[in-house]
Amino acid sequence: MARLAFVLACALALLASSVASGAIVEHSFNVNNLTVSRLCRNQSITVVNESYPGPTIYARDGDTLIVHVLNQSPYNISIHWHGIFQLLSPWADGPTYVTQCPIRPGQSYTYKFNITGQEGTLWWHAHISWLRATVHGALIIHPKAGRSFPFPKPAKEVPILLGEWYNGNVVDIEEEGLSKGIAPNISNAYTINGLPGDLYDCSQNQSYQLSVVRGKTYLLRLINAGLNTQLFFKIANHKMTVVAIDATYTTPYVTDVVVTGPGQTTDVLVKFNQPIGSYYMAATPYASASDTIDFDNSTTRGIIIYKGSNSSTPIMPPMPNPHDTPLAHKFLTNLTSLAGGPQWVPVPLKVDEHMFVTIGVNLEMCPENATCQGLFNNRLSASMNNESFVLPSNTSMLEAQFHNVSGVYTRDFPDEPPVKFDYTDTNISLDLSLIYAPKSTKVKTLKFNSTVEMVLQNTAFLAIENHPMHLHGFNFHVLAQGFGNYNPINDPKKFNFVNPQIRNTIGVPVGGWAVIRFQANNPGIWYMHCHLDVHLPWGLGMAFEVENGPTLESTLPPPPLDLPKC
Repeated sequence: MARLAFVLACALALLASSVASGAIVEHSFNVNNLTVSRLCRNQSITVVNESYPGPTIYARDGDTLIVHVLNQSPYNISIHWHGIFQLLSPWADGPTYVTQCPIRPGQSYTYKFNITGQEGTLWWHAHISWLRATVHGALIIHPKAGRSFPFPKPAKEVPILLGEWYNGNVVDIEEEGLSKGIAPNISNAYTINGLPGDLYDCSQNQSYQLSVVRGKTYLLRLINAGLNTQLFFKIANHKMTVVAIDATYTTPYVTDVVVTGPGQTTDVLVKFNQPIGSYYMAATPYASASDTIDFDNSTTRGIIIYKGSNSSTPIMPPMPNPHDTPLAHKFLTNLTSLAGGPQWVPVPLKVDEHMFVTIGVNLEMCPENATCQGLFNNRLSASMNNESFVLPSNTSMLEAQFHNVSGVYTRDFPDEPPVKFDYTDTNISLDLSLIYAPKSTKVKTLKFNSTVEMVLQNTAFLAIENHPMHLHGFNFHVLAQGFGNYNPINDPKKFNFVNPQIRNTIGVPVGGWAVIRFQANNPGIWYMHCHLDVHLPWGLGMAFEVENGPTLESTLPPPPLDLPKC
């Protein structure tokens, strides 16, 4: 009897330990090519598990996620788990040549990481070339068992992935632009859950449809999985209540339009309380740059059908002007975090590192014996603090940090631009003394647990536009944002230290600035870059090198044995 009691006690203890530490969620991703029909043509695209978009992953806070990736495509691949902190698992972060070498065709790699202190809507995507156009999917993190949302439980949760469709091989499209030194071709359509909607040619039967029950409230998990376009999203005759952004809860905010940039997620509650019928949901571009910048000025739409409806003509919402920056800015600045809510983190008040970082589009001199079609017969480029970032090619930066390999990167990324000027004055747009940026692979080294405050300042070089900046490995508080040049005397008076929005991707206002603050509590190499993929290979990025902390629990672990080799 005593032995039975002992065994039972051990079993209960083991069960309690298992529940406390979370479950193991395991998936297999087979990356291969799939032929699909879109816009009057058959086209081969790269996908995961023969699905576009790829499979949705569901997990809970505290779970361990294991994903076995087998690359059966003709391209190198890596997968980034966008927004996951990767606490002490930087080897699983995914950006090629930053935290890993690519998974070659025919090879495999297993991503393994714990989800710690996060819940909400994130996503996964390829992090090499333009493959994330079709290699992506939702990553939904629910609260731990026994915990609930900080809002009434919805009748249903629905991932809504907004994307871009290209008539052509996206790898070839990108490489053609890079070879000529110009911007690659724009998209041919936008999509909702992989379908373009009935406004496009040959697409009358390719609209996403959502069936709803009148009187019920649904949680729509919006993900902008597009490569290069920020989007306005609306539902005809329905209000939306924003309850989370980038997997952090917000003070409920009622709106009839959502603005979302590439990489961002927005959770909205929608009460379907209108007369029984059918209604369009639609997305159209927010083109922050002037009309001189080409963009895909089209609209994708899906159909929301009330159960019992006989309507064959859905109602269409009036869509914003693509250049309506005041509307976009109103939405993006009215969001605040749910102070005191689940996973909420207060603003760190002591700042250890102050950085002022300019971002924008530049030029690169055309190499000898090459033909460049960019401005002044040069190549288009991009930079942060006039340093145009170049990824290494023979090893990853994280391996170089762990093994103390020199020559892969340098630790001298500047805290401020080399020259101070009127950053948003359009008269400097073609100033040849300013618009060329040297190529480099520079990082900013941070002490473990140090707090960083960054002023991200847009510039007027070549094209004035909103830049969605994504930071790997951390969330950050958005203390303030505005237009024009950041004023170090007056603008800090606007800082929100009470309930600023918490994000992993911030759209720095067109011709303006944003101030963010984060705590470097995770050793490793963490990429910060523009999530407009047209600008990424041009060099609009940098990296943080976070040093080890004082304990084993704050020390960079060794790489996995199956880490891909360059």
